Amino acid sequence: MQVVVLAGGVGSRLRPWTNSVPKPLLPMLDRTLLEQVIYTVPSDLIDEVVVAGGYKVEMIKSYFDSIDCDFDVRIVNETEPLGTGGALGNCRDVVSGTFACFNGDIISSLDVGQLLSLHKSNGGIGSLGLWEVDDPTRFGIVGIDDENKITKFKEKPKPAEVFSNLINAGSYIFEEDIFDYMPKGKHSLERDVFPKLAEARQLNGMQFDGYFIDAGTKESWINAVTRCIDEARYTNGNAVSNSWFASESKLSANQRINQSMIGKQVKLGSSTVSESTILSNSIIHNDCKIIRSLIGRDCEIGDNCILDNVIVAHNSIIPNGTKLSNCTWPIE
Repeated sequence: MQVVVLAGGVGSRLRPWTNSVPKPLLPMLDRTLLEQVIYTVPSDLIDEVVVAGGYKVEMIKSYFDSIDCDFDVRIVNETEPLGTGGALGNCRDVVSGTFACFNGDIISSLDVGQLLSLHKSNGGIGSLGLWEVDDPTRFGIVGIDDENKITKFKEKPKPAEVFSNLINAGSYIFEEDIFDYMPKGKHSLERDVFPKLAEARQLNGMQFDGYFIDAGTKESWINAVTRCIDEARYTNGNAVSNSWFASESKLSANQRINQSMIGKQVKLGSSTVSESTILSNSIIHNDCKIIRSLIGRDCEIGDNCILDNVIVAHNSIIPNGTKLSNCTWPIE
């Protein structure tokens, strides 16, 4: 089975990290974000991963060509933004049969094998993973019958239009016939395709429990890292004090590391790191507090720094005594 990952955005909400690294290649524990997105697909089902994107796509191809990978990676390049529907439609000449499709930010506990079984038994053109929320107005909502057929789909409803708390979780099984319902060029799966398929009773839905995170913002990235640690979504590295370390690490009495990801060859002084990600080859000196922040690779944070809710660009140097809150570095 082919797996399509919709990764067309530039990752603006994770800048400045994504100024030099495409979002699918950002490391989340010992995998890339792209690999974490497809983590719940049984490996024996994947023949090829098709990345639909237009930002630094050659870096993505080069990375996967350079590692020992269980699947082939093909890039379908967008020369202009096409939306979720246009990006998938752009793959019509390379995708065939039954295939999986994921939004490029989604970290979830969806059992893709179970969704595939529902799809095969219920028939139709598509099957969607569904998640329940209290406020569905930021999402696409679905109505569903007792046979798991989706009867109605509404993208980002106004409060008065809400008819369900089940939302589209950005994870799908499709038949290649879906391309017959898709116009050429830029369009939206959620606004232009799913409502028509729901009306024709060609969509199935499966609610799942566990966790569902859109890891495209700093806050949700931190939540996704924490969940991946809790769920042991890694093969290499080790967990210490509710945190994940890429390299062997023994914490000293003066180090407080909690719910954080610590990359390879990171040097930590006597400091506090909480709910943060520190990428490879960075240095955190003494008496620092790093709180809910993302520190890029090859950075150096001086003594007595406080970083609270900050994204630090790769290769940055932050002077001693710097205090930053709710911003990026360099400050724009």
